[in-house]
Amino acid sequence: MLPPDTSGIQLSPDEIARFSRHLILPEVGLEGQKRLRASSVLCVGTGGLGSPLLLYLAAAGVGRIGIVDFDVVDSSNLQRQIIHGTSWVGKPKIESARARILEINPHCQVDLYPTALSSENALDILRPYDVVCDGTDNFPTRYLVNDACVLLGKPNVYGSIFRFEGQATVFNQDAASPNYRDLFPEPPPPGMVPSCAEGGVVGVLPGLIGVIQATETVKLITGIGTTLSGRLLLFDALRMTFRELKLRPSPDRPRIDGLIDYQEFCGVGGTAPGQEEAGSVASIQVRDLAQRLASAGDGLVLLDVRNPPEAEIAVIPGAVLIPLDQIENGQAIERIRDLVVGRELFVHCKLGGRSAKALIALRRHGIEGTNVAGGIDAWSQEVDPSVPRY
Repeated sequence: MLPPDTSGIQLSPDEIARFSRHLILPEVGLEGQKRLRASSVLCVGTGGLGSPLLLYLAAAGVGRIGIVDFDVVDSSNLQRQIIHGTSWVGKPKIESARARILEINPHCQVDLYPTALSSENALDILRPYDVVCDGTDNFPTRYLVNDACVLLGKPNVYGSIFRFEGQATVFNQDAASPNYRDLFPEPPPPGMVPSCAEGGVVGVLPGLIGVIQATETVKLITGIGTTLSGRLLLFDALRMTFRELKLRPSPDRPRIDGLIDYQEFCGVGGTAPGQEEAGSVASIQVRDLAQRLASAGDGLVLLDVRNPPEAEIAVIPGAVLIPLDQIENGQAIERIRDLVVGRELFVHCKLGGRSAKALIALRRHGIEGTNVAGGIDAWSQEVDPSVPRY
């Protein structure tokens, strides 16, 4: 239960000097800093949200921090995942995060969990911690973190980002509080919400949302202020506006009695609406496509459904650029119909998700084609390394 028991906590002279700006705040004081020292926080993910969150929790004096992540640092992470540096590219994110945390606060105990959070391990991993912070970027793990927190009675400090917008709240602060299922009773169909890898994100945005998560965590631990429980904070970086929505427990919210298969629940295994249709799209590997392009001449059309800024970075020679939104709103259907007369259609995007959606939309208009598996990213890795990866 929060606040933590501080009866056995004594701050060292170094800690008193280090956290002096907290100690002189009447709302925090010595007792508040001892609570931070006695507390434990688990962060799921060390990406855009986890980076500032972990940095500020360590700097604030949280005594024990757990990190769950199985990914390695990629150069594309460095635009926003500020806990990692160039020298850590190719190495485990949790190792990079621990090294930086201990530079900031050597008094912090850092627990590493180099694994994917799952229904089999979530309860055991979350159980020892006072607060759980969700820094994930996918729906199955968000539902898993939520349900595990409900079962264990842990506060869940939530954040989410996309492009220029972010949101944050505190779920499950107590038994009467709303949880993630009050915000999203059902997951969206697979592919409906693009990932940051496909949709992009402005680099400073996760800093803002992650720091809000850190602020809420500090408030939960010290017992000061009013948290975001029952309120969803929405941020728009382009307009520099904050909005707030009320969030209440739903009377129709299903009871959480145990953990389930969250991949299946979110349709990753093929059970959600639209997933079966997406699975029925024919596909081709990039090496086979390269051979077809070399031999087919004018007998095929390669359609690129990415956005124009992406095409400025990298292209497959000969591809025709028609963004996905122009296909889904019907604007480009007749143009594509004219392009494919007497020719075979192949469609690509960055990774293969948007091109599958394009083919599903085209099928409704009687236009069939083949999806390029892995998109231009696979083309760059397997066919033409001179094509930049992004």
